[in-house]
Amino acid sequence: MAIPLAYNLRNLVVRKTTTLMTALGIGLTVAVLLAVLSMVNGLRATLTTSGDPLHILVLRKGSSSELVSNFPRATYQDLKFKQGIATGSDGQPMASLELVTVINLASVDNPNGSNVTVRGLPPVGVALRPNVKISEGRWYRPGQFELVTGKLIARRYPGARIGKKIHLGRSDWTIVGVLDAGRGEQNSEIWGDLNQMGADLNRIEVLSSALIQATDPVAAAALTENINNDQRLEMTAMSEKEYYDQQTQQGAPIEFTGIFVAVIMAIGSSFAAMNTMYAAVARRAREIGTLRVLGFSRGSILLSFFVEAVLLSTLGGLLGCLLVLPLNGLTTGVGSANFSELAFDFRVTPQIMLTGIAFAVILGAVGGLFPARMASKKEILTALREV
Repeated sequence: MAIPLAYNLRNLVVRKTTTLMTALGIGLTVAVLLAVLSMVNGLRATLTTSGDPLHILVLRKGSSSELVSNFPRATYQDLKFKQGIATGSDGQPMASLELVTVINLASVDNPNGSNVTVRGLPPVGVALRPNVKISEGRWYRPGQFELVTGKLIARRYPGARIGKKIHLGRSDWTIVGVLDAGRGEQNSEIWGDLNQMGADLNRIEVLSSALIQATDPVAAAALTENINNDQRLEMTAMSEKEYYDQQTQQGAPIEFTGIFVAVIMAIGSSFAAMNTMYAAVARRAREIGTLRVLGFSRGSILLSFFVEAVLLSTLGGLLGCLLVLPLNGLTTGVGSANFSELAFDFRVTPQIMLTGIAFAVILGAVGGLFPARMASKKEILTALREV
C-alpha cells in the first residue's frame, strides 16, 4: 500500500521555512545554469539567423575576419563577373564591396567605451540584406556624412542614437536612422555610404571584403571553390553561414564555464537537499514507526521520502525559472571576430526552463535517495522509541 501524496505535501507545508531555504538553494543553482544557457542561446540565435546560404563572403587569403582583411578594389572588378553570381533587377551582379572598421563608444555598461563595428557599403549591399529594415528615422543618403545604427547599438550606446554625431575618420557623421535586422548580427553594426566612408578614412582603393550572392546552392558551392582556387585573386571564400558558425564558437567557453560553476553549485545543493531529508528522517522517526505499525511497507516509506525530496527539488527548479525570467530580452554583448562588441538578447525559452526543472529533479533524486533508504530501514520499535 502506497503512502498518499498528500502526506508529503503536508510535510513540506508544515516545515515551510526549511522547505523554502532548501528550495531557494536549489533554485539559485538552477538560475545560474539557466542564465548561462539563455545567454548562449541568444548568441547562437543572433549568429545563426544572420547568414544566408546563398551568400558568399570573400576575404583576403589568410584573413580571419573582415577587420583585418585588405581587399583591393581592382580585385573586386575581377571577382564580380564570375559565373554563378546572381544579377539584380538592374542587370548588375549582386556583389557588394564593403569597408569594415571599428570605433570606440561609451556604453551604458562601460563608460570607458567598447569597440563597435562600422560598415561602409554600396546600395547593393543593402539589397543583399532584405531582412534589414529602418525602424526609426531614415536611410543614410549616398555622398553624405550620415549613418544608420543597429537597434541594439542604439539601445546600449547613448552616443549612437538619432540626432547624435559620431567622429569617424576626419569628419563628424550624423545618425539619421535606426535599422532593425530582427535577431540578426547587423543590429550590432553602424552603416554608412561606402564611397564617402572610404574617402574619409583614406581607403578608396583597399577595402575589407566582398559579399556576393549565388544563383542557387550548387552555384554557391562551385563559386566558393572557384574563388579559393583562383591564384590571381589571392582570396578566401566561404559561405556567410559558415562565417557566422565559426563566430558561434565564442559561446563555447562561456557555456563551459557556466556549466562548470552550475555543477559545483549542484554538488553543494545536492548535499543541502540530502541534509534536509536526513534531518526530516531524524525528526520524524516516530512517524516512520507509526507508518510501519499501520501496515506500510519499507518500500512505501522509501518511495514516499524519495518523492518528497523530488517535490522539494522541483519547487527549487520552479523558483530558479522565476529568478531567471527577468533576464529574458535583456541585452548584453561579447567580443566578435572583428574585435568589436556583438550585442544580443538573453533568450529564456520553454525548452531551457524544462532543462532547468529536469536538472533540479536530478538534484533532488540524488539528494533524497540515501535519506529515503535510511528511513525505510528503521526498525519499528527503534523508531517509536526515538524522540
